[in-house]
Amino acid sequence: MIFTSKTHLSKKLELFLPVLIFCCLSGRAACQSSIYEALKANGLPVGLFPKGVKNFTLESSGKFQVYLDQACNAKFENEIHYDRNVSGNLTFGLIGGLSGISAQDLFLWFPVKEIRVGLPSSGLIYFDVGVVSKKFSLSSFETPRDCVAVQVADLDEETPAKNINGELQYKLEHTDSGIAVS
Repeated sequence: MIFTSKTHLSKKLELFLPVLIFCCLSGRAACQSSIYEALKANGLPVGLFPKGVKNFTLESSGKFQVYLDQACNAKFENEIHYDRNVSGNLTFGLIGGLSGISAQDLFLWFPVKEIRVGLPSSGLIYFDVGVVSKKFSLSSFETPRDCVAVQVADLDEETPAKNINGELQYKLEHTDSGIAVS
């Protein structure tokens, strides 16, 4: 009876193993064992995400989701905030449609929409925050950084520019004259 069960298991393994090998040899996204490997395979530095990312999904189209234990901040040339869930579309040298990462500049937080690597000889990486791109040294992102846990409510209170509509509404509700203060 045990012999039959091992044979049955062996046959299933024989069917599954070639599929697994083909998947990994063809460079399919589903075969990446970590988000860091996926970044490296796409010409991006592994330090774009903080240390310790264990849960992520990556589709063959490049669409990905990274799940962190909690929202956190990491210090590079500027401070970077990671929401608990980060998503985007991974292609060679580029993360587009990004959601869940913000960069601090002059005490203001800006949502990062896209991250792209410049020409290899330039040694630069660009964080697109909508109307402008902030450039950083590529070497700053060579290794994943420690990420300090942060409460999202604390981040919003410290950085009113992140939610400018909420700040304006707050000022309107709390002014004596009813005139907006900017």
